[in-house]
Amino acid sequence: MRPWTLAAALCVAATPVLAQDCNKRAFTACAACHALTTDAGRKPGPQLAGVIGRKVAGDPAFAYSPVLKAANEKGDSWSREKLDEFLKDPQAMYQGTWMGSPPIRDAKQRADILCVLGGS
Repeated sequence: MRPWTLAAALCVAATPVLAQDCNKRAFTACAACHALTTDAGRKPGPQLAGVIGRKVAGDPAFAYSPVLKAANEKGDSWSREKLDEFLKDPQAMYQGTWMGSPPIRDAKQRADILCVLGGS
């Protein structure tokens, strides 16, 4: 085997398998209020960069509802499963949250949003 062929093969083997391509259009409605990067400027809702694994009410630049602040104080954090349940019906999970969007009943749409958020 030629040296450059071996080097190319090793590079390909060392490259991590990329996560599935996300349907980024699923996040379009969310983008009206939420940013996916910390440098995207202020929006009406908290930024969501790194939200999976982060504590609930974990964006220090956002003023959260009392119910989400209380969840933060209890130590709640956003897992993929918890975010899925929240997106399904925010008021059912945290009654009194200021999240203004309607519940997302479609499981595929929620999965696509979670993929965009980094939880493929």
